[in-house]
Amino acid sequence: MSPLLEVRDLRVHFPTEDGVVKAVDGLSLQLERGRRLGIVGESGSGKSAAALAIMGLHQPGTARISGEIWLDSTESGRADLVRAGAEQVRKLRGRTMAMIFQDPLSALHPYYTVGHQIVEAYRLHHDVSKQRAYRHAVELLDRVGIPQSGSRVDDYPHQFSGGMRQRVMIAMMLSCNPDLLIADEPTTALDVTVQAQILDLIRDLPAAVLVISHDLGVVAELADDILVMYAGRAVEYGPASDVFAAPQHPYTWGLLGSMPRWDRTRSQRLAPIPGTPPSLINIPPGCPFHPRCRYAELTGGQATSVRPELRPAGSPEHLVACHLPNPRRAQILADEIRPTL
Repeated sequence: MSPLLEVRDLRVHFPTEDGVVKAVDGLSLQLERGRRLGIVGESGSGKSAAALAIMGLHQPGTARISGEIWLDSTESGRADLVRAGAEQVRKLRGRTMAMIFQDPLSALHPYYTVGHQIVEAYRLHHDVSKQRAYRHAVELLDRVGIPQSGSRVDDYPHQFSGGMRQRVMIAMMLSCNPDLLIADEPTTALDVTVQAQILDLIRDLPAAVLVISHDLGVVAELADDILVMYAGRAVEYGPASDVFAAPQHPYTWGLLGSMPRWDRTRSQRLAPIPGTPPSLINIPPGCPFHPRCRYAELTGGQATSVRPELRPAGSPEHLVACHLPNPRRAQILADEIRPTL
């Protein structure tokens, strides 16, 4: 059986007066039905640009998109979303794939009640009466934990708190029972208690979920597999248990080393990743991380001249794009990295 979502060599480039911004530059991934894939990386690594490309939400004429995005829809069959027409993608959006955006206040229309917006999304794909769709909206709000859903369905987005607006977004996305749900920073700006509630909601969904976040704690809670992005490319990809237990890329080491841990006592300060992310107009040659990597000099010059491809790191499922040999990385991980994590 083919995966629900398969992305092959996806590139999302934005021509500007200063040059071409390579927001996504050769990304490949797979997501099986019922699985959850977490995409992590710093701001500007290409996570959201890739998600918008999958959803077909980049404005026509602003982005040059190439590669393949295969969605195996139960109703429309297997379709390449890059080459599909805008109308075909629109019919899939909402019914087969849906997205929870970073800022629900800007994603929800301020002039319409939340009930009106859920009803509109539902009736777009289902031939039902307004009364039936309205009852469905109330049921969805109750399902995602909105108290007094029968009355709050007639409230406007500004009348809800941040966590409640996020729940409304989830209810809207669930209105058509999509096969694929993309959650882009679903817990941004929410307090810890609300974060936990939103994560519980997403964890219980039957759909395949693509979780995008810079917060490794969120991804650790949700994801079965993890893809680490840097400068528009995948630098590590594998089962979540492997990536957290034995991270292989120096960038992943930096991300984990800069994350606070509450389950153990730290003997030293958190270590930030030195430097800044590269310009996506002038991505460094070779490994894009090499200007910030402490171990670039151990690659015999390859880090500055040859782009590393994903290859197995210990197991066939765990892939890493790094010029350091597997034994050398294992030694660095054991001697230098693991004691600091």
